[in-house]
Amino acid sequence: MNGQTEPLRMSVRNLWKVFGPAAGPDVAERLAGMSKTEVQEELKSVVALRDASFDVTSGETFVVMGLSGSGKSTLVRCLIQLIEPTMGQIFVDGEDVLGYTEEERIEFRRKKTGMVFQYFGLLPHRTVLDNAAWGLEVQGLPESERRARAMEVLEMVGLAGWENYRPSSLSGGMQQRVGLARALASDPEILLLDEPFSALDPLIRRDMQGELLQLQQQMKKTIVFITHDLAEAIRVGNRIAIMRDGAIVQIGTPEQIMSNPADDYVADFTRDVRRATVITVGYMMEHPTTRVREDDSPDAAVRAMEAAGADAVFVCTGEGRYVGEVTLEEAKQSLRRGDGAVRAPVDRRFAPIQRQQSIEEALANAWDQHGRLPVVDESGLLVGEVERDALIQAAFEAEATEAASV
Repeated sequence: MNGQTEPLRMSVRNLWKVFGPAAGPDVAERLAGMSKTEVQEELKSVVALRDASFDVTSGETFVVMGLSGSGKSTLVRCLIQLIEPTMGQIFVDGEDVLGYTEEERIEFRRKKTGMVFQYFGLLPHRTVLDNAAWGLEVQGLPESERRARAMEVLEMVGLAGWENYRPSSLSGGMQQRVGLARALASDPEILLLDEPFSALDPLIRRDMQGELLQLQQQMKKTIVFITHDLAEAIRVGNRIAIMRDGAIVQIGTPEQIMSNPADDYVADFTRDVRRATVITVGYMMEHPTTRVREDDSPDAAVRAMEAAGADAVFVCTGEGRYVGEVTLEEAKQSLRRGDGAVRAPVDRRFAPIQRQQSIEEALANAWDQHGRLPVVDESGLLVGEVERDALIQAAFEAEATEAASV
């Protein structure tokens, strides 16, 4: 996410899914005040989703997490109507997908969305290449075109050279890469990932999470990611929705979930997660106090620093990318030399910190640096600053909070 307001891609409103005789258009009124257990015992029905509402913005990785039976997998299947909701609304790009005709629904599944399941669902008699191209084959694309596109995505997920093998020759992580490639081949705008890494060994699972993060930086897809693992949710998600008994009990950024759990249920999830690995630099940074462009004059830099009472200024390109820093004394020397632009004395003495880095990661990179440090986003734009001592203080406070909760 780039910090700007992104357009809304998906909006879910008051979504219910009830299995059994209690299902009907009056379900919200009929089940009001009843627990999941009471509905099951008294009405012989199961509440899989209870009045779920949330929004997903374009390019966001929105994570839905909860324990087994919380409703998260039912939710993602309702989004593409593999399961028909009992009531509610699902809007994608402003269109009510629950009102689609059967033909429109098929088109929506084939081209607008791509889905990856926990168990890979590969066709064992087909090669890796043919598995990756399967969705394009269903769409009716010519063989040469679909194979070319499938090769592109196989290279993207690190499987170049494996295209002629059968799935049985691949490890679990590689098979899941094939599943991801199959979902990406049709270039869907929305990816739905239902516990895609849960069947993998821990080390392979972490590698796949890293692969997904790298792919997302390139593709900027809108992703709904289902998991039961908070550590995974924190690592891959921009925001997290936590579910219990079919209801969403809290939605927030990883920092918000960790810092302000809505209830004891959410607090139990967060108890074993180290806060210094979750709280990001972007959560605590401040806006840059002073900055100039690299083609500004040294005189302009001197005036900017004197006006702000600062002894140094960050230097950026015209597009806002971080270049380095110039001190007041360096700018004055540059002015005396007659340099035409402030880029001449610029010094990259401080390596920039990434906004998405955790406090722990940032400190590991900036421990030997001092003072205020530049913070950049994924594309190198200067988006803030943070004091190294503030990072240290935040890390100590996180450790103290964890110790007090034990």
